[in-house]
Amino acid sequence: MLMEPLFLKPVFQEKIWGGDRLQTEFGYQIPSKHTGECWAISAHPHGPVTVENGVYQGKKLNELWDEHRELFGNAPGDVFPLLTKILDARTALSVQVHPDDQYAMEHEHELGKTECWYVIAAAADAEMIYGHHAKTRAQLAEMITKGQWDHLLRRIPVKPGDFLYVPSGTIHAIGKGVMVLETQQSSDTTYRVYDFDRVDKKTGKKRALHLQQSIAVTNVPHSDPKLKITTTQNEDAQVTTFIKTDFFSVYRWKLTQGAATFKRTTAPYTLISVLSGIGELQLAGEKYPLHKGQHLILPFAVKEWQLSGTLEIIASEPGEKA
Repeated sequence: MLMEPLFLKPVFQEKIWGGDRLQTEFGYQIPSKHTGECWAISAHPHGPVTVENGVYQGKKLNELWDEHRELFGNAPGDVFPLLTKILDARTALSVQVHPDDQYAMEHEHELGKTECWYVIAAAADAEMIYGHHAKTRAQLAEMITKGQWDHLLRRIPVKPGDFLYVPSGTIHAIGKGVMVLETQQSSDTTYRVYDFDRVDKKTGKKRALHLQQSIAVTNVPHSDPKLKITTTQNEDAQVTTFIKTDFFSVYRWKLTQGAATFKRTTAPYTLISVLSGIGELQLAGEKYPLHKGQHLILPFAVKEWQLSGTLEIIASEPGEKA
């Protein structure tokens, strides 16, 4: 049984809306100044990450899922169920919506996409598009067809430290000047509702929209999910539980020149992303330095570990449906 962390090498995706903050803020080597996404923990075929250490060094995460399921507690499922990203929105993303599992499996042959965002950074006037004002699906279709975006789309301000849950069927867009850590189902299916009439410089054309699919999968009417965010103290660590769903649970661990012991009770593995600071992970008598921008998985055999230093971490675990 593997009693060491799996440190991972991210994959980067260039986007029309991307920038260079993944380099300037995290020190990543990015492909261009239009890099929108760091796929930090991913086994998705569009961007599987690579193990950087230990006996599985050089292996892709999807290969480990297929060949060494014991690392993940022999969890069921054809695919590794979660995907962790950092997104840098130099300009706003398209207004979009994602399908649920049933629709995605039938039409896209992959998982649906429920996701959530932890806001790492945001401009002073930053906002998200989150939900809509249509009361019926017919009204939604009419407002989309007529391009009544100011009346249809719901906008909310955001600031660093905010957390938003985005269930499948939620119309949304990350706004200009926002950087988030996203925890989501392992899916790359996105239906664009509106793209601000932008032209892709590479193709000279507007990006494709998916209006029929968007109208079919959008939740009508929109309702905000009720979150029960709690914060507790674990030794020197402040532990915030943002959400627990059938798909994933997401936490923030904050230490300031301190130390704390963590224990996993039911989940088969834990995903960790270091958002800031310097510290140390200790488990099974070994010590591993931690710093901003690292991403790792604690496999099934690791039930207890210690963190020390000054760290801000977003951690996640699979839910029962994952």
